[in-house]
Amino acid sequence: MTRSGGCQCGAVRYEAAGEPEHHAVCHCADCRASAGAPLVAWMAFAEGQVRLTQGTLTTYTGKTGAQRQFCPACGTGLFYTNADMLPGIIDVQSATLDTAADEVPGAQIQVAERLPWIDDLANLHAFERYPGP
Repeated sequence: MTRSGGCQCGAVRYEAAGEPEHHAVCHCADCRASAGAPLVAWMAFAEGQVRLTQGTLTTYTGKTGAQRQFCPACGTGLFYTNADMLPGIIDVQSATLDTAADEVPGAQIQVAERLPWIDDLANLHAFERYPGP
């Protein structure tokens, strides 16, 4: 199976061939800071399974040497690599896949850093669209 995806503006596109090693939602502070979101979903592939099909990426190297790659035009985060902790693995932000709605994560990771209010999300008021005045 080959999955396709890309950034919000369409400048960057990629393909991931074969089956992922895993698909997990990450709660770590580093992912939160990078995405500006309370959690990020990642689908892990062997580096050789993922290829850029359109555009170029900008790379940010963090304090630990981990690299995050994103679209230089719209800023959409796409890939994460960390040669020390995850050698040979490229994590793809699974929400950027064309089939994101069909790709159900199988685990939550870094839950020690999970924001405490995440557990109560199901209890919040839910609106189908942005509530009007």
